[in-house]
Parts: sequence; C-alpha cells; structure tokens
Amino acid sequence: MQATIYKSTGSWYTVKTATGEFFQARMKGIFKKNEDITSTNPVAVGDLVEIEPEDGEPGNAMITKIENRSNYIVRASPHGKNKKHIVAANLDQAVLICTLKEPRTSTGFIDRFLVTAAAYHIPVILIFNKKDIYKDKEMEKYEEIYDVYTDIGYQVMLISAKEQDGIDEVKAVLKDKTTLISGHSGVGKSSLINDLMPGLTIRTTAVSGWSGKGLHTTTSAEMYDLPDGGRLIDTPGVREFGIVDIEKTELSHYFLEMRPYLSECQFNNCLHINEPSCAVKAAVEAGEIDVERYVSYATILETIEEKEY
Repeated sequence: MQATIYKSTGSWYTVKTATGEFFQARMKGIFKKNEDITSTNPVAVGDLVEIEPEDGEPGNAMITKIENRSNYIVRASPHGKNKKHIVAANLDQAVLICTLKEPRTSTGFIDRFLVTAAAYHIPVILIFNKKDIYKDKEMEKYEEIYDVYTDIGYQVMLISAKEQDGIDEVKAVLKDKTTLISGHSGVGKSSLINDLMPGLTIRTTAVSGWSGKGLHTTTSAEMYDLPDGGRLIDTPGVREFGIVDIEKTELSHYFLEMRPYLSECQFNNCLHINEPSCAVKAAVEAGEIDVERYVSYATILETIEEKEY
C-alpha cells in the first residue's frame, strides 16, 4: 500500500497511509546498498513510498519502494563536505522564517535558500517574524527587503507569532498546500507552528544570549496535518545553507531577476563577473537589479567548486 513519510528517526520512519493509518516503517536493505543514492538519507519526509505491513508486528511495516519525487529541497550535509541531505520532498511551496534581530537573518542566507528552492521549482514565501520587537531601524530595513524581494516576485510578510499578529494571513497561504517551513534556530518557527496548530506543543527556546544565535529545538524533520487543510513540514533550525548540485554557469538562472538578461550577454557561459558585454552587470549599473543581490550572487559563486571531469 502507498504511504507518505511523516517523520524520520534514524532507521525508522513514521508513515501515514491514504486511509489515515500510521505505521512505524523500516527500509529494505536493498536501499541502503543502492549506489545510485547520493544523499545521506535515501528516504525523506514528504516522500511517497510503498509499504508492506509486517506479519506478527502490529503497527510495523517495511518500505519496499520509493516513488519518484516531484521535487525536493537539498542542502549540504553537516556530516560530510561532499555529501548532501534531502530536507523534504514533494513540496508545493516553502516558507522561510526570518528575523531582523534576536537573531538576525542575513540576506546571504535568504538568497542561498531561494537559489536552492528555485533550482527545484519550489515557490518561496518570506515571513519576517518578531515584528513586536522591531524599532524604527528594523522597520526601515524590512521596508528595503520587502521592496527588493517583492519586485523580484516573492511574497513577503511581516508577523508577530508572540502576539499572534498576522497568523490568519499565514494560515491562508498554507491552506491545502504541502509546505516546508525553515529558518535559523531562534527565529520563532516552533512558536508559529504552535499558533497554527492549537493543541500541538513543539518545544521552544530562547536565543542564546552570548552568541545571538538560536538554540536547536527541532532535531529532525516532521510533517503535520494542518487543521484547515494542507500539511506543514517542520525542519531543524539551520545555521548555514550549503548549496549543492548547482554549477557556476547555472547559478544566475536561480536569481530570478537575472533571467531576462541572460540571453543578452555576449557569451553563453557568462558568469557576470569580469566578462565584456555582460547584460547582467549593465542591469546592475542601471539600477534594474539590486546591488546587494548581485553581491550575494558573486559571493555564492565563489563558494561553488568547479567539478572535475
């Protein structure tokens, strides 16, 4: 029977069938030996799988097949420089929770997330939390960020999970969608999910005073059914978002505002750094592409290693 992966805990997976029945499932050994699987986790939350209930073990099942994914979000694995970790699969959209203080989410981190999502055709909504603690300086910064990213085509929202300000608007964009929710530790992701799902209590924690960074509370990805329809995939807080499987010549395609100019560059393989007659650089100079976004592009480009053939 077919089921969806709701949670991964080591070698066991919580799966839910189409009839709403939950099983604790294990993978057949064949998947563990499959050399075609290049990620640290062959099965990810959101995956559709085939399972067979185990005889004599009520509530247990064996995963016999992993269905093809429509998309997925992947990041560099913390367990190895050249390995990748699939965060979640089969998504309708992703939400990145950001904050402008306590802790501050850098635009570089935002752009890395957006690039990865764009590479797999996953729409992203940027939600800035902790509105209740923002002073004039943060509000000015928010207005700048709002203008830049909405001009590109992203939806940007400002909320306060603590004061439940904007929660109804968040519920509306999540309704009937399968949504990945991500962000740094400490941005209020767990608090927001608790607001969205009364009765569910996900542990929250304060931001570390000495580092200004959040402390990890969610330890593994987990999917929840939303009361008004749709599903939410909560993920562990991430400090970095390492880009994998994107080549240097591809990167500009995932900065959506650069796409209209790419065909106008003199060279097909233009990296938009030192090449002559570069339409992207001309657009930056003309104010048609945000300078900070271009700097972010150049910074990410430097981190992508050339593949050896």
